[in-house]
Amino acid sequence: MKIVEELKKIIIDVGKKLDLQISESEIKIEHPADVNFGDYSTNIAMVLAKLEKKNPRELAELIKNQISDFQFPIIEKVEVAGAGFINFYLKAEYLIEEAEIINYEIEFRNKLNENNVGKTMVIDYSAPNIAKPFGIGHLRSTNIGQAIYNIYKILGWNCIGDNHIGDWGTQYGKLVAAIKKWNEKDLNELTIEDLERLYVKFHKEAETDEKLIEEGRNWFAKLENGDVEARKIWQKCIDISLIEFNKVYQLLGVKIDFVHGESFYEDKLENVTKEIINKGITKKSEGAIIVEFDNMPVAMLKKSNGTTTYFTRDMATIKYRLENWKANLIIYEVGVDQELHFRQVFETAKMMGWIPNQGMVHIAHGLIRWKTGKFSTRKGDTIHLSEVIDKAMEKAKEIADKTTVDKKLTNTEKEEMIKAVGIGAIKFNDLSSDPKKDVIFDWDKIMSLEGDSGPYLQYTYARCKSVLNKTQIKEQKNINKIIGNINDDEMALIREFYKFEEKIIESADRYSPAVVAEFLLSVARKYNEFYAKNRIIDQKEETFRIFLTRTTASIIEIGLDLLGIETVEKM
Repeated sequence: MKIVEELKKIIIDVGKKLDLQISESEIKIEHPADVNFGDYSTNIAMVLAKLEKKNPRELAELIKNQISDFQFPIIEKVEVAGAGFINFYLKAEYLIEEAEIINYEIEFRNKLNENNVGKTMVIDYSAPNIAKPFGIGHLRSTNIGQAIYNIYKILGWNCIGDNHIGDWGTQYGKLVAAIKKWNEKDLNELTIEDLERLYVKFHKEAETDEKLIEEGRNWFAKLENGDVEARKIWQKCIDISLIEFNKVYQLLGVKIDFVHGESFYEDKLENVTKEIINKGITKKSEGAIIVEFDNMPVAMLKKSNGTTTYFTRDMATIKYRLENWKANLIIYEVGVDQELHFRQVFETAKMMGWIPNQGMVHIAHGLIRWKTGKFSTRKGDTIHLSEVIDKAMEKAKEIADKTTVDKKLTNTEKEEMIKAVGIGAIKFNDLSSDPKKDVIFDWDKIMSLEGDSGPYLQYTYARCKSVLNKTQIKEQKNINKIIGNINDDEMALIREFYKFEEKIIESADRYSPAVVAEFLLSVARKYNEFYAKNRIIDQKEETFRIFLTRTTASIIEIGLDLLGIETVEKM
């Protein structure tokens, strides 16, 4: 990213020399799709040509000639192509030095985090509702949230992960009502499956019995007012649910810093409600207290029966995160169906003067779908994540059984490999798509060793480790002093490695782990193309080719770690 900033400065300085008015926002610098057109390219000449009424190619040549007068030692050459693109080629020596930094992870991490020390990012993710098995629908929030947490952390932010579980609200009054009405077990014998069954039954029965909805509301009012029986049943539902959630997090390798459910803010709601009312941004409507907006439906701060709402609790949550964690940035990794809610929450926070200095962001992820549509727990039409994980393990075992490596592993090594591949496949399928897009489950794609998948990256890493285990070359420094000619396959890799830092930064800026995922696939493809055409061990080029292999392995290892996916050394 520093290269891009430096190139923009040079172009602005050139503009001044040529009496061209160039603003930084007008300069777009990208990586050309074809490496034959350089490492960076800009269309600024074509943009300016329209304004200046000049020939874009001639203007590009004029700018290029002036750029050449500036001393930028990492640039090999500057060329003009096509209708007026200006292309920049980086020196191979620079590209190799950047790759060397990646090989020394501590140095690479230090380079990444130097600009963000002292900043705090709070991310709200996972947030399943209690009393339901962990469904695959919450997989996206968990995976994307953890990956964004990891990405911001490597960039030097102090990261705080908050699991804002759904454990408060009218639906839990409904659950208490269902347990009181139909449960025949001792509370201590209830399972997560029992709670889900009762929840589904309540909604099915309520379709023909309107009184049930009122019963649910009344039980939630009792819950809010501290009714002993309601609290006892509700707390048991939480205890059962947390045991289930923690099993899933352990399998996924996810560890969230805090579990502050909606109920955590119960004792803070009265003060927050008063503060919002005192600000003068609310009004009464049919006994309820609401907040009105110019371009959105109203939000309900307090219902007519005196109970609080999801909106109230989120306002209390923002205040807590700002006061207790001094957040500079707050990210919510929550599904797209909550988009209006968060627009209302953020607008109210703005009216209250509660916005952190680097803002609040809602990453509105799409759904994981059946091919026939979305899942619905109310109808009992859901996929439990535990079932998906079991299926992934089966598929990973099928892969293992077909390989010769399988026969060289101990039972423990084989089990660990199967788990890493199975879990990694599920995670990568999720993270390789832009968060905004829906994800459809396709097992053939998810478990492919040749396509854009987690197992493909793990396989490439294992291939790299196999090569590194065969060489006698263990320590590599000052590579520029010992390399000879670099062929096209080697150069393709070298010209990919240096992008790693900016792809991590871009991933953070776009709140999209898919940027890192796609970069890892690009590196893996180029390495496998290189591997297929070039012998490595016992060749005169072995030193350099081992360096390429080691850098590839480092990038995949660091990148998969950011995505929360384990590497495997044998596969």
